[in-house]
Amino acid sequence: MSNLVTIYGGSGFVGRYIARRMAKLGWRVRVAVRRPNEAMFVRTYGVVGQVEPVLCNIRYDESVAAAMDGAEVVVNCVGTFDKGGKNNFDAVQNEGAARIARLAAEEGVARMVHISAIGADIDGASLYARSKGGGEAAVTEHMPEAVILRPSVVFGAEDQFFNRFARMARTSLVLPLVGADTRFQPVYVDDLAAAAEAGITGRAAPGIYEIGGPETATFRELMVEMLGVIRRRRLILSIPFWAGRLMGRAFDVLSAASGGLVKGPITLDQVKSLASDNVVSEGAKTLSDIGLTATPMDAVLETYLWRFRPSGQYSEIKESAKNLRA
Repeated sequence: MSNLVTIYGGSGFVGRYIARRMAKLGWRVRVAVRRPNEAMFVRTYGVVGQVEPVLCNIRYDESVAAAMDGAEVVVNCVGTFDKGGKNNFDAVQNEGAARIARLAAEEGVARMVHISAIGADIDGASLYARSKGGGEAAVTEHMPEAVILRPSVVFGAEDQFFNRFARMARTSLVLPLVGADTRFQPVYVDDLAAAAEAGITGRAAPGIYEIGGPETATFRELMVEMLGVIRRRRLILSIPFWAGRLMGRAFDVLSAASGGLVKGPITLDQVKSLASDNVVSEGAKTLSDIGLTATPMDAVLETYLWRFRPSGQYSEIKESAKNLRA
């Protein structure tokens, strides 16, 4: 176990899957997070001492440098959906990514993998897209041989996409959607982790890869798929963008007035992001260029969305019982 990889944000949704994969390969894994006491579960991914959470705040040079000390490879999985506060879009996704890349270059780290997002663009319509684009530019400047992964919406057991709307469908008869016709290409989280693994081990050539699943669907179609899995019928209400912008502004004002204590269901920046399709670009390098095959949604969704069914784990038993003849 001589190889050491530092994963910034390694206990998060994507990071934990990368950490698990690298531990299985026999690497030593350093999971750099702001709250290591909440990341102790990562230790179970390997043998004693193989996977260790360490304290790190990517807003500070000393903290970032200490976390990568002795690492052969660094991975940046840190991201945020909060545009305000100290850990805002720019501080985390632009300046934070730049800091990791700059220090990795100074420390002579061999390779870097950076998790970005489809739509990253320094001239993008949303603050989120611009911060992601700035982060990519900085990583490319300091670590030109880095592997940059741009996923579409990522799904899996801990996701905040299908889980969020399935949870909403348990108590609401209506699912309001801004951007119902916007197209997505959902990718399974472990497929993204496999791409990161290829970058860490050097199997993936340097460059930018856009990571999507085998299916492309509109926001509305994805919700129909989700509702079918959880066995619920709900009205899908398409909200026009002009109304979504008004809602986003109102919720932003409410959040600011409460000092961030109250968070609305959507922000103006998210509305701006939803105005553009979130799919792999024509001609982009993809999973197939790394030798990987994407996992279809129907192979995974039922494994974790079953708990949102009316009868939970007993739904299939009850459905089967209806077919029994007296």
